[in-house]
Amino acid sequence: MSSLTGLTRYPFPANDEEVAHAQGPQAGDQVIAKSGTLPFLLATGVATTQEIIFLSGHTPPVINPSAALDSIEAFGDTRVQTIGVFEELQKSLAQLGLTFANLVKLQVFLVGDPALQGRMDNEGFSSAYAEFFGTREQPHLVSRTRVQVVSLVNPGWLVEIEAVAAR
Repeated sequence: MSSLTGLTRYPFPANDEEVAHAQGPQAGDQVIAKSGTLPFLLATGVATTQEIIFLSGHTPPVINPSAALDSIEAFGDTRVQTIGVFEELQKSLAQLGLTFANLVKLQVFLVGDPALQGRMDNEGFSSAYAEFFGTREQPHLVSRTRVQVVSLVNPGWLVEIEAVAAR
């Protein structure tokens, strides 16, 4: 359990298979983490004196302007799109005087990747997530939910992320 400016972060218990099975990774999941702990939390507590900030959904920037702007080629695969979304989210947080350390919850929407027979790319998302959370530079983790959706507003988007922050 760690605390930062009114936030309490509750990691998954190290050896509690029942809790980890019910709420954490499932059998067969590939967990990508740069540290030895799970790269997400059981829960995040916010003191009642904190301001809660709900950020709108963030989507990936165009990385290939010569591609059709409604194509996956314009935005990249799930990993590339996730990195772009986190970079956009960092900019929005900075405009509010916040950082990733202020985040308490992520709601992640992933579209099934045609290259993966329509399955969402968990590995691509997790690999990108591990570049931003649980690192030496930014050690804080965040409660999160990932869901697969049929589509997003732009057919080229594979990733959209909503965030909740506290200060």
